[in-house]
Amino acid sequence: MTTCDFLKLARGAALGIAASLFIVVSAQAQNDPLPSWNDTAPKTAIVSFVEKVTKENSPDFVPEPERIAVFDNDGTLWVEHPMYTQLAFALDRVKAEAPSHPEWKDTQPFKAVLEGDMKTLAASGEKGLMEIMMAAHAGMTSDEFQKIVSDWLATARDPKFKKPYTELVYQPMLELLDYLRANGFKTFIVSGGGIEFMRPWTEQVYGVPPEQVVGSSIKTQFEMRDGTPSLFRLPQINFIDDKAGKPVGINEHIGRRPIAAFGNSDGDLEMLQWTTMTGGSVRFGMLIHHTDAEREYAYDRDTEFGRLDKALDAAALNQWTVVDMKADWKQVFPEK
Repeated sequence: MTTCDFLKLARGAALGIAASLFIVVSAQAQNDPLPSWNDTAPKTAIVSFVEKVTKENSPDFVPEPERIAVFDNDGTLWVEHPMYTQLAFALDRVKAEAPSHPEWKDTQPFKAVLEGDMKTLAASGEKGLMEIMMAAHAGMTSDEFQKIVSDWLATARDPKFKKPYTELVYQPMLELLDYLRANGFKTFIVSGGGIEFMRPWTEQVYGVPPEQVVGSSIKTQFEMRDGTPSLFRLPQINFIDDKAGKPVGINEHIGRRPIAAFGNSDGDLEMLQWTTMTGGSVRFGMLIHHTDAEREYAYDRDTEFGRLDKALDAAALNQWTVVDMKADWKQVFPEK
């Protein structure tokens, strides 16, 4: 064999090995249900849990009807800083309705909204925020409110990323939702946000239909208007689906105790406790820890929105998985 022949043979062998490796790597990438997750402990924990509960004839097997997974929304599935998206919506609604309410110019917390005084608005606390929500969300039918929400989401832009809010969902969590559903799970959103604020868009964005959304609500009443049946939204609180309210909402809307729960803040503490601290079958709890100031935000114990303090301490005691967004996610948002 000449030197030239040897070199040709060696080159051919090298190309063949490279092609084989490319095929193997490509196949692995295609088979990876969570490609936006780094190969760190949280991804391993997710896959291990799913494999345990879906393997028939194993002691940890869970029948499909009982495979219920619940997800918080704000800060778990999409951004919640610099403020909750629904609050941004409510502030815009107050500004739009202000000409019909001249008294708001001298009445807090509306005065703070109209003047852009976020410090005073924050100081008004939960009571002030609820007053704003009532003013922005009541006094119309459910159908009218749904259209207003859809129109706002189509035009509103996040102040930092300059994108629609529905594009600022977390790609790793979209993959997780798909992965669970592909393995026989039914996925629910259980959020402190308004149930009728979320229902118009969750199916398109998350693949979660309206009937699988649990959230806070205001009271509605049935009315006949010009011969047409309508549900009219009243300026009264019906249910707050946050903190201890989340297990109540799960019980009332879903009727089954979840086997997996995903959150990011102290508002999700009781939901994770309700899901995981029950004995019986294998249970899974996960918290998203916002640690990536460059790609998103970094916050936990000292923030007005999405405080992660008590729940972070509880995670260590209860062996919940904590996702370090900076270390565990290859990408944060979907690529458009």
